[in-house]
Amino acid sequence: MSIRPWRDIERRQSRQIMVGNVPVGGDAPITVQTMTNTPTSDVKATIDQIRRCEEAGVDIIRVSCPDVESTAAFKQITRAAKVPVVADIHFHYKRALEAADGGAACLRINPGNIGSEERVKEVIAAAKANGCAIRIGVNAGSLEKHLLEKYGEPCPEALVESALDHIKILQDHDFHEFKVAVKASDVFLAVAAYMQLGEAVDCPFHVGITEAGGLIGGTVKSAIGIGNLLWAGIGDTIRVSLSAEPEDEVRVGYEILKSLGVRTRGVRVVSCPSCARQGFDVIRTVQTLEERLQHIHTPLSLSVLGCVVNGPGEARETDIGITGGGAGKHMVYLSGVTDHHVQDGDMIDHIVALVEAKAAEIEAAEEDRVEAAE
Repeated sequence: MSIRPWRDIERRQSRQIMVGNVPVGGDAPITVQTMTNTPTSDVKATIDQIRRCEEAGVDIIRVSCPDVESTAAFKQITRAAKVPVVADIHFHYKRALEAADGGAACLRINPGNIGSEERVKEVIAAAKANGCAIRIGVNAGSLEKHLLEKYGEPCPEALVESALDHIKILQDHDFHEFKVAVKASDVFLAVAAYMQLGEAVDCPFHVGITEAGGLIGGTVKSAIGIGNLLWAGIGDTIRVSLSAEPEDEVRVGYEILKSLGVRTRGVRVVSCPSCARQGFDVIRTVQTLEERLQHIHTPLSLSVLGCVVNGPGEARETDIGITGGGAGKHMVYLSGVTDHHVQDGDMIDHIVALVEAKAAEIEAAEEDRVEAAE
């Protein structure tokens, strides 16, 4: 039993598939996705955006293929990307065939608008021929007409029935490298649909709240929906859908995973909201530190608290801590222990240097461990 059982999450047992060279499902780490928003036909702009997402830590990236010009550019994009690229297909099934030939690691098709079963069969054949996975992307906003007529409105049962119908088509054609999403912009609807589907199938799930909103509102909505599902052990790959830059989606996705302790990347910051007791400007300090520490990929923790009320206690639980003191002189903690003081003017540079040094120390220790195991 875990020493902190109240933190344990029992993950839903799903079978594993490969999206390019990235495993999804089973005991693989939960992956973070985003989607480009540049015109796909603009190869340079799209690759530049993919680079920014890669720097933010994206595991898989999706690119929309709405027209022939997009799929013509797709091959150059997949060759340049360092992570697997998913082709996003709506309405025109032939774009899926072209994208499969162009190096797609996965084809995302929406059963509600891809067309007849015959067209889906052609997509399956192209995926098989090119070693692509498929994501069945059911969406409450584009359910099949007959399901809307049957249920009267988008509901969990309608989303699940749509998913099961299209899972059966893939399975009937001996295709099993697929994952499924049953997304909705309504948090309650999406969560209920994933919960129901999770009891019926063993395929990996792509989890998200679609059309969640802007950076703040969409982050909150996604954290509630995705967080609820992950806490219940449901979800193998996630995408946070924001009206914001794709790299912001990646960062929010990692923050959701970090808050649940299911995956860590970079610096986890513990900071107070600040008040009149603060010994330094906590809000501006945290903003600056988060910007300057984006290049750190090694998981470690940093506490930034303005005064001694909770500062020492939080510092005991983090790798590095700073607590505000009087007269512009602040206490620094290393591995939870009081270590030294730093003056106000030197604080930011000093903390950045400490974090960089700690990250290097952790990386070196991990390299030594790997070498010893070999």
